[in-house]
Amino acid sequence: MTGEVESTAVAPPSAGVARLGDIGLQNFAPYLMNRIMGRYNASLREEMAALGLTTAKMRTLAVLSVIDGLQISRLAVYAVIETSTLSRALDALESEGLVRREADASDSRASRVAITRAGRAAFDRLWPAMAQSYARMFSGIPESERQAFVATLQKILANIRKHDF
Repeated sequence: MTGEVESTAVAPPSAGVARLGDIGLQNFAPYLMNRIMGRYNASLREEMAALGLTTAKMRTLAVLSVIDGLQISRLAVYAVIETSTLSRALDALESEGLVRREADASDSRASRVAITRAGRAAFDRLWPAMAQSYARMFSGIPESERQAFVATLQKILANIRKHDF
């Protein structure tokens, strides 16, 4: 043994593929999207805590306020929450009377989740803070650019999604 350390470096990217260092974090869309969502969630933390909500609970109520009665598997996708995290959030939301689980009439193996009046009221109390944070994100950006941005995000999601919804 010569005392040399064996290289564990990953093979360089294929020719023509830029490295992250060449692109830069400020030009790498996934990084920017994560920073934006991190700031958005942080801006709501105080209001959520006052209502006894976590980010997972807030996302669950937000989705159910728009699409009620979802199967748990679909709710996890829409709310962008791992199933195990969603399960814990649903347990808490159900014990707080904010959602209820119901047997799925068309699939005996599945459950659906419905928002309760109390859950809708909790979400309605949080919504103004969410709307204000959303408006702040687009401050100084013309409506036409916001619409184009959202349309681009919808196309990106369609390109990468695993589900047909």
